[in-house]
Amino acid sequence: MSVLLGRDTKVVVQGLGREGRFHAARMKEYGTQVVGGTSPGSGGTERDGIPMFDTLAAAVDATGANASLIFVPASGAADAILEAIDAELGLVVCITEGIPVHDMLTVAAVLAEAPATTLIGPNCPGAISPGACKMGIMPAENFSEGAIGFVSRSGTLTYEIADLLTRAGLGQSTCLGIGGDPIIGLPTPDAVRLLNEDPATEAIVVVGEIGGSAEEKAAEYMRAFAKKPAVAFIAGRSAPPGKRMGHAGAIVSGNSGTAESKVKAFEDAGIPVANAPSEIPAMVKAALHR
Repeated sequence: MSVLLGRDTKVVVQGLGREGRFHAARMKEYGTQVVGGTSPGSGGTERDGIPMFDTLAAAVDATGANASLIFVPASGAADAILEAIDAELGLVVCITEGIPVHDMLTVAAVLAEAPATTLIGPNCPGAISPGACKMGIMPAENFSEGAIGFVSRSGTLTYEIADLLTRAGLGQSTCLGIGGDPIIGLPTPDAVRLLNEDPATEAIVVVGEIGGSAEEKAAEYMRAFAKKPAVAFIAGRSAPPGKRMGHAGAIVSGNSGTAESKVKAFEDAGIPVANAPSEIPAMVKAALHR
């Protein structure tokens, strides 16, 4: 079992241009069912063996797709997300970075009224259920099948920590790279809830960043409802006070969103916090009493 995506996931790539084609090919090699692609004016053709459609609605009607992966440029990416929501797809992963916040406010309002759709991203590496399905740009060789659920705001740390877990013999059930923009579809608390409720997940790794309050809310949820152990890591703990670091969502205001507040929230919930990514595998093993 996995969270959000698995062997029955059928993916349409919205924006099957240069980047989309490259990653769609890697996804197909992994075993993901890439059943179609969209690009205006390309309907009725094929690209790299993938049937093309002018619209997402036409692709869904023809293929029975239940998920989409978006590589549409920032200027049109919000419309692509709205198109996927309108098609009532169960999972939408948006890789695109640089989408205007105003556009994402519109998406968020529509998404709030569309319970059938889960959006991961934008500005994210995607999601993978190792051995079953990969939707995104992550290097598949860093991941392995297992029972560790993983949610991360950082793309690069997603790959690094998955590799550390894999090398330690700790395979993963599902890894969710949710993105670091101010407005995203699936926030950390909801991702943690999905993993907490997944019978195939035995422990959870939460990778957060300075800025916002998502990690504090996730810790509050786990303190009340945890069914399994968790380990956390907060990126940006060495950032100078008042500095804006990396992702657009990594903005600290006063005492809100600081590394200290996030570490304290996890520790108060009984969740140990690693000082460095390299500590995570040993901490997970300790949490599982291995």
